[in-house]
Amino acid sequence: MNDRSIFTRRAEPLTLDTRKRLLLDDSCLEETRDLERRLHRPERQGPVLVPRSELGEVSLQSRSVPQWNPEKKLWEWWYWGGWECEPHGQHATTQVVLTQYAVSADGVTWETPDLGLHEWRGSRHNNVAMDPELGSRALYHIIRDERDPDPARRYKGLLGNQDRRPAVSPDGFNWTALDVPPIPSSDESHFFYDEIGERFVALVKHGTVWGRSVFLATSRDFDEWEHCGIVLHADATDGDNCRQRIRAVAEDPAYLSPPLIDEEEHLAQTYQMAAMPYEGLYVGFPLIFNPAGAIPPPHMNYTGLNQTELAVSHDLLLWRRLCDREIFLGLEPWDGVNYATQQVAPCGRPIVRDDQIWIYHIACRFRGPRELFAPEYHPYFKAISALNLSRLRLDGFVSMEAAGEGSLLTRPLRLQGRELAVNGNASGGELRAEILDADSLQPLPGLSVDDCLPVTEDGIRQAVRWSGDRSAAAAQNREVRLRFALREAGLYAVWMTS
Repeated sequence: MNDRSIFTRRAEPLTLDTRKRLLLDDSCLEETRDLERRLHRPERQGPVLVPRSELGEVSLQSRSVPQWNPEKKLWEWWYWGGWECEPHGQHATTQVVLTQYAVSADGVTWETPDLGLHEWRGSRHNNVAMDPELGSRALYHIIRDERDPDPARRYKGLLGNQDRRPAVSPDGFNWTALDVPPIPSSDESHFFYDEIGERFVALVKHGTVWGRSVFLATSRDFDEWEHCGIVLHADATDGDNCRQRIRAVAEDPAYLSPPLIDEEEHLAQTYQMAAMPYEGLYVGFPLIFNPAGAIPPPHMNYTGLNQTELAVSHDLLLWRRLCDREIFLGLEPWDGVNYATQQVAPCGRPIVRDDQIWIYHIACRFRGPRELFAPEYHPYFKAISALNLSRLRLDGFVSMEAAGEGSLLTRPLRLQGRELAVNGNASGGELRAEILDADSLQPLPGLSVDDCLPVTEDGIRQAVRWSGDRSAAAAQNREVRLRFALREAGLYAVWMTS
């Protein structure tokens, strides 16, 4: 049999319905002309939780984001507080890291309640949420799971600083470790529930020939886990970027340079990656570690810079980094106030609320022990890192932008809905659309670009209409393509309203 039809069969058209099509990659695009895919950085809101230096707390971090508790009508946040102590252990560590708890009505102003659960430094008047005897970062991740009918499993957690033991809790404080094998991991990971694939997801760190790399594990029931292997690692391009990024900070007096920059070719690495399901795809936030100099014993590790990029995946397995690996969450200049002067990374999955994307992230002033830095910086080691908030417009990771005039043509589509809608900024120009026959590329009657009423505003939900009260509903049940014409405008997402 010599049937070659499998190589020539036409691909099925995509569906455009109420789920948005973002323009992070070209998966729904056939052609673009004179457009630039532009990354947008979130607007920083500053610290929302800072160390209580007067008590001896010197650092705050988290690998979990706030969880909404509908019963308490509060946001809950389990995070890590680092407390100053005498050097101890193989690497002369100068902090003890505890799991702590805070609450907020609005996600911005946080309180640290007196839990009275565990003794710390001679008192139970504290917000310590896990027994300090369990060790550093005892509760590594936590999510509140409203889907589980068993209230004893309302909270799902991963316990342990090395490897992750699945555990459940009715309240986030009293935990039962499941009798299942731990998820192998070194000291970095992220954890979330994936509504697209209806599964729990752990993105864990392992060492490879590319250095620190990201591996995937998933579970349908939180009990049995499938280990899917490596999904993201650094490469030669990261090495080139590392040298450029270190040099740029070292040569700019506005920034805090790594205190050691040696002549070695240290390996740039993917330190970790938070991720979120979003409108049918996955947005990743790889933290790229750019080492600058080897820290001598006993402390070990490297000085360097950790900054966050953007990536996209349609299946959690294949990830593509965006916009030439431009930095999404980057460093801040040194002014004695900012925290994100050497490391900045999402705490976990960003939260969609109030028509915005809220990104909680850690911000660290230093990477390396105090003695490596000039004496003028030593007082700031009383407050090394804080928990910060940044906000991004809805769908606002990436847009297709026209500096002058440009256009994009979609792949064949089937429209399902009432009206065509866009998230775009045309406040300095205009955006128009036309609906074309998928094969002839001829505009459907009354739905050409000339018939289109121009969009001339900046808005996250804008209807696209044509003269004579015509809408995209007239093109349902046939294969079409969309062509957008932009003039000094940007387009983030497109969908059909119900």
